[in-house]
Amino acid sequence: MDSRKLKILSAVVDEYIRTGEPVSSKAISKLENINVSPATVRNDMALLEQLGYLEQPHTSAGRIPTFLGYRLYIDELINPPDLSDYEKQRLDSMLGGKDTPEELLIQNAVDALAEVTQCTAVVTNSVPKFSVISKVEVIPTGKRLYVILLITSNGSIKNKACRLEFDLDNEQLEFFRHYIEEHLNGISVEELSEEMLEKMVTAVSAYMVSLSPLVLGICELSEDLRQQELKVSGSEKLLSCDELDKMEVVKFIEHKNGLADLLEETFSGIQVKFGAENNNFVIGNSSLIVSKYRKGNKDVGSLGVIGPMRVNYKKIIPYIEYLTQKISYLMSDDEDIINKDTQADT
Repeated sequence: MDSRKLKILSAVVDEYIRTGEPVSSKAISKLENINVSPATVRNDMALLEQLGYLEQPHTSAGRIPTFLGYRLYIDELINPPDLSDYEKQRLDSMLGGKDTPEELLIQNAVDALAEVTQCTAVVTNSVPKFSVISKVEVIPTGKRLYVILLITSNGSIKNKACRLEFDLDNEQLEFFRHYIEEHLNGISVEELSEEMLEKMVTAVSAYMVSLSPLVLGICELSEDLRQQELKVSGSEKLLSCDELDKMEVVKFIEHKNGLADLLEETFSGIQVKFGAENNNFVIGNSSLIVSKYRKGNKDVGSLGVIGPMRVNYKKIIPYIEYLTQKISYLMSDDEDIINKDTQADT
């Protein structure tokens, strides 16, 4: 395809994103960077339609992009601008700093993205899986009722209530606390295999069978930490979008955790996925713009936006790029940054 047709396709996509109305050849010919007649534009748009990049929703109406047109636009034609210093400072103030707990940092990021784009924002978080257990507490809260409090190095806090057959005396509680401290403190959540936890249940039960529910409670908490967590901010914006099927949106909101697997398939850098290209994404006429963020040398999550295909990619992409880079910086310590710089120099 020659450069003129690519330029016309890019102009049609930009105009349709801006207006939401089918784009005419006359409107395109009036643009400053299109230096050809309406008749030439009309012929090129007809050819782009034959190739599957444009479609005409109504007879005698202008044309709109197909998802193939959007795909070509994203892959080859788009050139998003850099964020201004003011926009970067605004995002920084919404995120927090190096001392912000990681879970709060990620929540701030998805909320900030939803606010600045006015779209539904999503984020996955597997940071807790790569953290270590820093503290486990067992707190008596009532008759035979105990709460397990599990805290990790990244600031994640999980708790679970357990009811035992008998009340524990101070000696039994001290035994359990000492055993857990010896075997779990400083252990990576990722290392907590089922086999390891089963051995702990057996060992504790040998001392006192009624303690085993507490270990099982820790097993459940560690499993929660190993799961990919998905947060959605601004989901009401999907419901208010006339371009999306309301039943598909409701289905997505009810079963949104399935989206975590789709986000996990994302590679480094900005990725744009269309509902028309992916059977695992229930919202048909939609796009998902997403990028990975890192902690040290590990990909630990994805941040992005869901909306109709007619979203402002040039506006949204720079926000996602900046936020994922900033999160990665804030979650990495100085040693990570030094190692990365050293590798770049070699």
